[in-house]
Amino acid sequence: MLPRKRPAEGVVVEGSSSSCDPESAIKKQRISSGISSVAKENTSGCSINEVVSNNTNGNASSSSVGERSVTEMAFDDGNPHDIDEDLHSRQLAVYGRETMRRLFASNVLISGIQGLGAEIAKNLILAGVKSVTLHDEGEVQLWDLSSNFIFSESDVGKNRALASVQKLQELNNAVVVSSLTTKLTKEKLSDFQAVVLTNASLEEALEFSDYCHNHQPPIAFIRTEVRGLFGYVFCDFGPEFTVFDVDGEEPHTGIIASISNDNPALISCVDDERLEFQDGDLVVFSEVQGMTELNDGKPRKISSARPYSFTLDEDTTNFGRYERGGIVTQVKQPKILNFKTLREAITDPGDFLLSDFSKFDRPPLLHLAFQALDKFRSDLARFPLAGSEDDAQRLIAIATNLNESNGKVKLDDINPKLLQQFSHGARAELNPMAAMFGGIVGQEVVKACSGKFHPLHQFFYFDSLESLPTEPLDPSDLKPLNTRYDAQISVFGQKFQKKLEDAKVFLVGSGALGCEFLKNLALMGVACTEQGKLTVTDDDVIEKSNLSRQFLFRDWNIGQAKSTVAAAAAALINPQLQIEALQNRVGPETENVFDDTFWENLSVVINALDNVNARLYVDQRCLYFQKPLLESGTLGAKCNTQMVIPHLTENYGASRDPPEKQAPMCTLHSFPHNIDHCLTWARSEFEGLLEKIPAEVNAYLTNPSEYTSAQANAGDAQARDNLERILECLDRESCQTFEDCIAWARLKFEDYFTNRVKQLIFTFPEDAITSSGAPFWSAPKRFPHPVQFSSTDRSHLHFIMAASILRAETFGIPIPDWAKHPKKLSEAVDKVMVPDFKPREDAKIVTDEKATSLSTTSIDDAAVINELISKLEHSRKNLPPGFRMKPIQFEKDDDTNYHMDLIAALANMRARNYSIPEVDKLKAKFIAGRIIPAIATTTAMATGLVCLELYKVLDGAHKLEDYRNTFANLALPLFSIAEPVPPKVIKHNDMSWTVWDRWVIKNNPTLRELIEWLANKGLNAYSISCGSCLLYNSMFSRHKDRMDKKVADLARDVAKLEIPPYRRHLDVVVACEDDDDDDVDIPLVSVYFR
Repeated sequence: MLPRKRPAEGVVVEGSSSSCDPESAIKKQRISSGISSVAKENTSGCSINEVVSNNTNGNASSSSVGERSVTEMAFDDGNPHDIDEDLHSRQLAVYGRETMRRLFASNVLISGIQGLGAEIAKNLILAGVKSVTLHDEGEVQLWDLSSNFIFSESDVGKNRALASVQKLQELNNAVVVSSLTTKLTKEKLSDFQAVVLTNASLEEALEFSDYCHNHQPPIAFIRTEVRGLFGYVFCDFGPEFTVFDVDGEEPHTGIIASISNDNPALISCVDDERLEFQDGDLVVFSEVQGMTELNDGKPRKISSARPYSFTLDEDTTNFGRYERGGIVTQVKQPKILNFKTLREAITDPGDFLLSDFSKFDRPPLLHLAFQALDKFRSDLARFPLAGSEDDAQRLIAIATNLNESNGKVKLDDINPKLLQQFSHGARAELNPMAAMFGGIVGQEVVKACSGKFHPLHQFFYFDSLESLPTEPLDPSDLKPLNTRYDAQISVFGQKFQKKLEDAKVFLVGSGALGCEFLKNLALMGVACTEQGKLTVTDDDVIEKSNLSRQFLFRDWNIGQAKSTVAAAAAALINPQLQIEALQNRVGPETENVFDDTFWENLSVVINALDNVNARLYVDQRCLYFQKPLLESGTLGAKCNTQMVIPHLTENYGASRDPPEKQAPMCTLHSFPHNIDHCLTWARSEFEGLLEKIPAEVNAYLTNPSEYTSAQANAGDAQARDNLERILECLDRESCQTFEDCIAWARLKFEDYFTNRVKQLIFTFPEDAITSSGAPFWSAPKRFPHPVQFSSTDRSHLHFIMAASILRAETFGIPIPDWAKHPKKLSEAVDKVMVPDFKPREDAKIVTDEKATSLSTTSIDDAAVINELISKLEHSRKNLPPGFRMKPIQFEKDDDTNYHMDLIAALANMRARNYSIPEVDKLKAKFIAGRIIPAIATTTAMATGLVCLELYKVLDGAHKLEDYRNTFANLALPLFSIAEPVPPKVIKHNDMSWTVWDRWVIKNNPTLRELIEWLANKGLNAYSISCGSCLLYNSMFSRHKDRMDKKVADLARDVAKLEIPPYRRHLDVVVACEDDDDDDVDIPLVSVYFR
């Protein structure tokens, strides 16, 4: 039983609770005006069909009237709790609360609801803007089904906007989705913060652009189009637009090691991490001891920025002498941008945003091409016809005339061939292009409504002509067939469409990327005949946090298998899709499911994974079976795509990012200097107390004799620790009532935040020095202070509440209603008796940064273990029959389970010990839960880019220079597109090979036949192994007896290889030398025995 009744005790308290909002509170008139603006009542008489949800935008459920709970008190940061953090957690990790609130107040108009308009609307509705109004006067055509995931054949003939409202509304009931079906006039634009045109004439666009630019406050105007394999975006956010955060990155910081009294002053920082400052940055100082003049919060400019030092443009000669400590933090500055109207920018576009440096001269040409298309449409009231040479020539003539009138910006070469290809596909909206531009434009709207991230300024042009089939297209092959794929056929032809439909595709993962890929593949018609097949696998289930990005899922799907739900949704987009959904993890353990025949029959593999290990495994499978792999990943506003093409490119695993730097164990346990250290420690303590120890207890109770025997045989410090923790849990810290759990939590608080700190500063006083004579408490170490518990401190009480509730859960103790009542919980905790603490002279505190364990081995371990086993046996007899604990596995995405409450409380109390700024529960969740920031816009763009490459893969005849890898950052925005890296080539005699090659020998050879087969290639095999077992080595004479045995039999008999019935071959690794005795690295050798 745990003690009660707490005597008074005087303990020093330092530090105070604080919480940090991840975004600056800076606001500008343009944004605040947008927030206060609401959609005005419709009095114009136009046809508006609104679907309004009863929910408010992103609102969490309101708290009950009366006294607030302990959790509400502890994490009250003064901000209104108006964001559903369970739903938007990944998006909040990118944008922060302030940006999300601005989005929630933004009304957006999208004109033109074909493929591109639908993609933009999807991304904005998932993001959670206040309202999206869909404008379109046209009717759904079968043609639209090539790129629009909303429409089905039953919608043909309906108004596009009306047909879209219900399905888009399902994505987020907190967003008001409405339709506008009559002619758009500029007066109607004043209700919106952003207006997007996807299919407007140039005349309309010019009129609306002028109106939006001159409106007060300005309305963000975006014009965008995708025409075949060409597309562009134009942005005008007004004459003066303020960007509050240009890149979305956290402000860079450094820990100060020294500051000179000079003019200018030299500041050196500890070499814990490289500084990321740049010349001209503004920084602020805090916690500087000695030279306290720098702690005034004034931003100061720096220069001569280096990895671990910089110069401060200030005279510190007469400042106090620097003693120790100090943090330097970058101050992010707002940036003001001046935009031109569309009318001005067409004739004076300025610099274009480049994406592919192999096409540096392409943007001016596309600028001319789209102007020519506007003129063509204006003159003929239609698009050029696919395959029509007359229309192509007419477009080229218009472009020539426009170019001649351009004066100084006249192009030397208008590239008639490119304009011809542009003309042929001008009517078509292709799904991959719509997905890519839907992501880009959706992000630009978010920027316009929030001031978060740097807008596109002002034109961006893109094309993917390399996606066309390598064989010349016959004009007759481009004619429509009255099918849903006609738009795509008008660009790629009927024969290529058949290739898409017959493809056999393996999609690994059906999360955010997977949902987008399934939508794209269904619209493209991939695997849509009996010869084709799309296999999707994912072993995960749907959670609430998925719904803000994984758009094929709805709230009623929570708890269901991702792959099953996603496959069913994809089949609704295109009923012809031949899809099979599996719930298997792809790995060595499922090679009986994804066997040789499965891999050999594939056309292409598409990864939609969220971890490196799974990617590496799929990469190795694709290498082995020589299958193309299309790889992509996202991180917030950043994304990358990589094409892995047999024999043309290097594989995914050929280059890897360096591993993340891990904090030393001693830093986490005794010397933290940032909140990440505190949260890493907190999660480790959570898992130890609530998962690992209860699991060890159960392992012991399940089979006491076997468990204790194993620990006694081990006889080491780890075994001693295990037994000590089990005994402590079942004896001294055993809980039978909820009051016992409160007492346990109170004593844990005292141990963690008072006693351990008292011991640490007793062992290492503030004036302690190292063996070299340097101060022990020098940067980056921070001198700690014990915290005195107070039941009136809401954060202290919150720790007690969360810890006691979870402790009760592990013991199966009912939790009373009063546990969350501040006054009653306070009364209960004040009754706990807390013993006095006296520091030990012989305490050992690990300071070695290379140490990997805090346990120390002792010569008495064996004797102590035997004594512990005896005590455990005694304690076990006092337990109720069948007693077992309930281990708790950490789950970050359930805000009702108190997991993050405890971890945040642990971390913040530890931060208070070390005077480290504390964080709110959401920020704690991001760090401790290792949440990957994610937004729908980046995901959509990445999958669009990949599917443009899929065209090339399924054509099957493209060269290396036709493929493209991409890195993009929508926040900047930055697009870096380049051809992939070829694989490394190894040469021997007249042969050459790469990592893609696998040598095959058939007819069930003997060992001698295998060695002779290699000798015929000029290679002397001296070692042959299968798995981890050696089948042959020329140094061992006894191995010569194996020469006439079948290699397959040796693998079974010597390597004990179990060959499944579906396997027709086995693989051996052969070490070879050439005739000069130099080693030659040869490919894997596959020995076929069936």
